[in-house]
Parts: sequence; C-alpha cells; structure tokens
Amino acid sequence: MKATISFLKKILLVIELFFAILFINWQVTLFVGVVALDQFSKSKIIASMELGESIPVIENFFHFTYVLNPGAAFGILPNQRVFFLLTGAALLAATFYFYPRIKKSDRLLKFGVINLVSGSTANLIDRIQTGYVVDFLDFRLWPIFNIADVAIVVGMLIVIYFVAFKMENRE
Repeated sequence: MKATISFLKKILLVIELFFAILFINWQVTLFVGVVALDQFSKSKIIASMELGESIPVIENFFHFTYVLNPGAAFGILPNQRVFFLLTGAALLAATFYFYPRIKKSDRLLKFGVINLVSGSTANLIDRIQTGYVVDFLDFRLWPIFNIADVAIVVGMLIVIYFVAFKMENRE
C-alpha cells in the first residue's frame, strides 16, 4: 500500500511539474513541444517507412511520403550543409540576444519567434546528424514538408504581421 501511495505521489508530482511549466513558462513548453513533436514524428517515419515510400491517408490529397531534403524550403540551395548550419547557429544566437528584449506585452511576437526558432532548431538537429532534413507531409499540390517547417512558416507569418501592422503604432 505504501509503495502504491508513493508511486501515485510521484505521478502527481510529474503532472504538477508539467502544468507548472505549461502555465508559468509557456515559451519553454512551446519550444520543447515543437522540437519534440517534430523529432518524434520524423523518427516514426524513418522507423516505419522506406525512403521514397508514400502512404495515402486521403487518396490523391494527403499522403505520408518519406523523402530526404538536402536543401531549404522547396529544396532550394541543395547540399549547402555548412551554410544551413551557420545560418541556424546565427538564428539561435540572435534569438538569445534579442528575445529577452521583446516586451512582455508583445506575446504575439514572442509566440511567432518561438515557433520560428523551435522549427529551425528541429531542422538544425537533422542537419547536424545527417546533413539533410526528413520531410513526410505530402498534400500533393505542395512540396513535401514536416512539422518543423509548419512552425517556421507560422512563426515567420506572425513576425511579418507584427512588424508590418503592430510596430507602426510604436514610438
């Protein structure tokens, strides 16, 4: 009985810690969540599919298609590993410098920056490990992409929106 109570207390402590991180520091939770979800999904694709294999989820609309991308978005700048590693490192350094200077009230901008940096970090992990990025989300009308790419695009759109429309009213 004591062992069961001790185990339940540990489970409750883990749940409490999760919610403390989630609600007290949503930025860390978002960053870690995006990177973890991206890396987990890529590992599942690698483990369960052959390179080039395509599995229809919704026939002729959405497939899981396992490809390796040695370039950036849409395959541009293929095989420029050093460039991408340096660019990723520069983005992380710039974020560490500028992020603390963003006003607390600018949550939308913080949300955009975190998405951009977490997606970039997740793809940077792939580039460091193998020199390419695993892509698998295939909507048939668009180049194949991954969860990190979604975070990057969402983050960039939010940052662009913020800079274009929210910063004009500032002194």
